[in-house]
Amino acid sequence: MASPHEPKGSARFARQTQPDSISQRTRNSALPRLTSKNGREFDANTFLATIGEGRKTIRFPKNQAIFAQGDPGDAIFYLQTGKVRLTVVSETGKEATIGLLSDGSFFGEGALAGQPLRMGSATAMTDCVVLRIEKKTMVDTLRREHALSDLFVAYLLARSIKSEEDLVDQLFNSSEKRLARALLMLAHFGKDGIPESVVPKISQETLAEMVGTTRSRVNFFMNRFRKLGFIDYAGSANGELKVHSSLLNVVLHH
Repeated sequence: MASPHEPKGSARFARQTQPDSISQRTRNSALPRLTSKNGREFDANTFLATIGEGRKTIRFPKNQAIFAQGDPGDAIFYLQTGKVRLTVVSETGKEATIGLLSDGSFFGEGALAGQPLRMGSATAMTDCVVLRIEKKTMVDTLRREHALSDLFVAYLLARSIKSEEDLVDQLFNSSEKRLARALLMLAHFGKDGIPESVVPKISQETLAEMVGTTRSRVNFFMNRFRKLGFIDYAGSANGELKVHSSLLNVVLHH
């Protein structure tokens, strides 16, 4: 994890790229196209997929810090492709994973709520392409363009609902069921479109942080899931995990 005081200009930070590096899946995502207040058509998809005034696309290789806890909160980010891990470190040095994000996610939005410094860190779990939007540019565009503000509010509401579901899951469900739910969410089961069955390499320590249990319990349940055919590592050279829809049985019937 990057130090909160690591200089922005270090070699660890990625180079700016051109919009032609953005995947076709991102370009074709179903984002709204509405008429703006000044009468012209505004395409939220184009805004989030291209560079322009106050925004640029940056490529981050796997395991590279996007921003660190304590950095200035001067921008918001939109994940065009890849997966990102959000973490926070306590004053005693204990690290916790607070979120794993995939394509189409906003993060760093605390900057818009007046947070002068980052309350946590964001790190690329896979190779990522991220749109960095300066705070002023995002605020001005949200005020001016209904298409983007509607999209952003819908995303924040979805994040809020998920946080409530996570809290209920933590309070009332067993650690085995919580782990199964976390794996299914990482694999995008239950979301619109074709679900991904492959989860990028993720340590059992990280899963334990997400679920709220110990690494030994995660290891026990992962072995059980594998023996029952719910997950497997077969054919994966990068430590990726294959999640099968049968894992739903643990969540629905366990």
